[in-house]
Amino acid sequence: MANLVLAEEPSMDLPVIDLDIYRSNSADSPAMQEECARAARALITHGALVLLDSRVSETDNEAFLDLLEDYFAQPVSALKRDERPELGYQVGVTLENTEKPKCVVDEPCLRVIEKFAPSERPLDIGGHQPDPKCRFFWRMGEPVPYATQFPGLNAENVVPEAPEIRERWTPIMEMWGKSMKSAVSGLAEMVAVGMGLPSETFTDAGRFGPHLLAPTASDLEKYGSEDTILAGFHTDLNFLTIHGRSRYPGLHIWARNTGRRIAVSIPRADPSQAGSCLLVQAGKQLEHLTGGLVKAGYHEVVVNASTVNTVVARRRSHPERPLVRISSTFFWHLSSDFDLAPIPALADQAKAVRAANFNLGRDEGDEVGYAPMKAGQQVQNELKHIALLA
Repeated sequence: MANLVLAEEPSMDLPVIDLDIYRSNSADSPAMQEECARAARALITHGALVLLDSRVSETDNEAFLDLLEDYFAQPVSALKRDERPELGYQVGVTLENTEKPKCVVDEPCLRVIEKFAPSERPLDIGGHQPDPKCRFFWRMGEPVPYATQFPGLNAENVVPEAPEIRERWTPIMEMWGKSMKSAVSGLAEMVAVGMGLPSETFTDAGRFGPHLLAPTASDLEKYGSEDTILAGFHTDLNFLTIHGRSRYPGLHIWARNTGRRIAVSIPRADPSQAGSCLLVQAGKQLEHLTGGLVKAGYHEVVVNASTVNTVVARRRSHPERPLVRISSTFFWHLSSDFDLAPIPALADQAKAVRAANFNLGRDEGDEVGYAPMKAGQQVQNELKHIALLA
């Protein structure tokens, strides 16, 4: 992989990667090879990219957002029936003020924040308060055909009890979850090819992963004041995270080596094209497996001026709808029993990238060690940091 390190500062605009170029061309196609290389470079440089997939319907995303708004508009007493704290909240609902941002107590993360210019730092997470968002985890993995060491990470799904929700729930969750899973799996193949690996390297490692359709919900009637933190500064613990469009802005990301906060706006696909644009972010499992060649992307979700303006407009255009910010999010995981250790060729490239960035005056902080472990152990370690597992 050439040109892994840009001498100039990376653009604030995330690269748009076209999955159809990969799907519709042969393995030896120069166009396919170049698009895969662009995908790998995007994750190495930014930790995030925009993915265009002609198979993904924006109408399906709208149906999903409607369902989740209706679900989270229920009374707390109804929602609590869907909690599974004994499983680390890895299926069912997680209510507000449960999940803590890892950076609150994580020294390496706090040092990352210190390096930012004051104007580019995330909103203050020093109050040690849990996030006011809710979440629902709907498992989208294949049944594990062997005795897993991590049954709690591969538990059965929870279907809400309310009849008006229940009858719509599984068809819509499965429809949108399959669209997201197919898109992000295709990107995982592209990134492998772009890194000089067989296309199936990452998808084989994640075949039986505990993938999760994982929408978050923030009550903007209750938490709609500007500068409210909905999800504090953090990285994702999984391999790749993919998002559809939310109805409300507020997601900020920090691209590697820029030190600048980027307000994310997922572009709409060209009207002449089918499909949708989706946001993809690198997670900790991808960082671990590449030995740091790709870094998990830092991000936060907050109420900013654009959020407030959108609330006003939404209240006017849809007065009958709940004012709930739903994130259309899917977490793609490696299989829990997969032996997670850096791929040597990628770890060597990671060292070269780190050295090149240092020579360009980009200090990436202390070198990180990536100890071999099962992917399920890595997940459990991360869940303890964010107060979802005792």
